[in-house]
Amino acid sequence: RGCIHVHFHRVVQGTMPPKKVVKKDASKAKATSEGVLFSANKRTFGIGGDIPGKRDLGRFVKWPKYVRLQRQRAVLLKRLKVPPAIAQFTNTLDKTTATQLFRLMDKYRPETKEAKKERLEEEAKTIAGGGVPNKGPKPVVIKYGINHVTALIEKKKAQLVVIAHDVEPIEVVIFLPALCRKMGIPYCVVKSKARLGSVVHKKTATVLAFTEIRKEDQAALNKLKESIKTNFNDRFAELNRRWGGGIMGAKTVHKVAMYEKQKAKELATRMGEM
Repeated sequence: RGCIHVHFHRVVQGTMPPKKVVKKDASKAKATSEGVLFSANKRTFGIGGDIPGKRDLGRFVKWPKYVRLQRQRAVLLKRLKVPPAIAQFTNTLDKTTATQLFRLMDKYRPETKEAKKERLEEEAKTIAGGGVPNKGPKPVVIKYGINHVTALIEKKKAQLVVIAHDVEPIEVVIFLPALCRKMGIPYCVVKSKARLGSVVHKKTATVLAFTEIRKEDQAALNKLKESIKTNFNDRFAELNRRWGGGIMGAKTVHKVAMYEKQKAKELATRMGEM
């Protein structure tokens, strides 16, 4: 108790004995500064060892079946030879022209379900009150639906036809380019059916068509039609002769190159012997 009391008294009074300062060996410090500052520590990645850094594990993931199927399908479409009638849908509109086209199409979007419901309710209230509903002028909107657009093309009412590149099955739209060319209507292939669907408030849309246009947008439409006709209608014969696919993977390309090199070497050796 006496020792504890004395120690406590010294702490309170501030008369604790000074701590011993351990001086570092100058020779050791000098040696360290002259040599390597950071020593290499070997890391062990076994059980209980160091944790490996994060890396991309995408190749080791068991992906869902629908993902595997769509990837295998994409690879098959590259590997197999594709007939010209189907291969023409890989030739899509360039980004700049597509942006201008979608900007124009956004001005002619049809009314939504909610807007239509409100309009019909207003008309019903007017009729119930004994009045005559004011329907106004016919709205100028873009047309959609494969059967509707096909009928418009056959009647030559369509001014410009926009086809999606990823329609499944492709047989739904495979005849449209030939029909448009026969009727002299400009057509183009764009990416993608989901983007076309967003224009007409649907999940997807196979084909859209302009039938009428307002005066202020006539010049923009004429410019687009001219560009599209040059890239699609006028090149129809060329696109219908070009096969698609036949693109091999990196390993196959490398092996074929090696075989060709070996054949060329053997041929050169034979020619030298002769």
